[in-house]
Amino acid sequence: MPDFFNPFSGMTPERKLTKEELIRAIRLDIAGELEAIHGYMAHADATDNALAKAVLTDIANEERVHAGELQRLLAILAGEDEFQQKGKVEVDTVAAEIAAPAPAPAAKEEPTIGSLRNTEA
Repeated sequence: MPDFFNPFSGMTPERKLTKEELIRAIRLDIAGELEAIHGYMAHADATDNALAKAVLTDIANEERVHAGELQRLLAILAGEDEFQQKGKVEVDTVAAEIAAPAPAPAAKEEPTIGSLRNTEA
């Protein structure tokens, strides 16, 4: 939510952020981008106006790019590449399992007249 009522919300602090504070700030920035995507898409889904729907969806897509940029920056600053890669592999594994056709059960052979004949005569 906008913090416009707070006259100090956009002011630069008197000191630079520590690395840990920057990492926390970027996590909040990511959350803000995700919240913006949610809001824009909710508005796009709630209208039949084609122009509004197209513009809101385009803006949401721009926010998705911002979220991706911030996630990459966070991965670099926080050293979280290995966690993100592990998560990617886990999801890809599940997706592959779902996408792969399940092996067909072995067909149970029903006896036929021919198979019931005694062929040893």
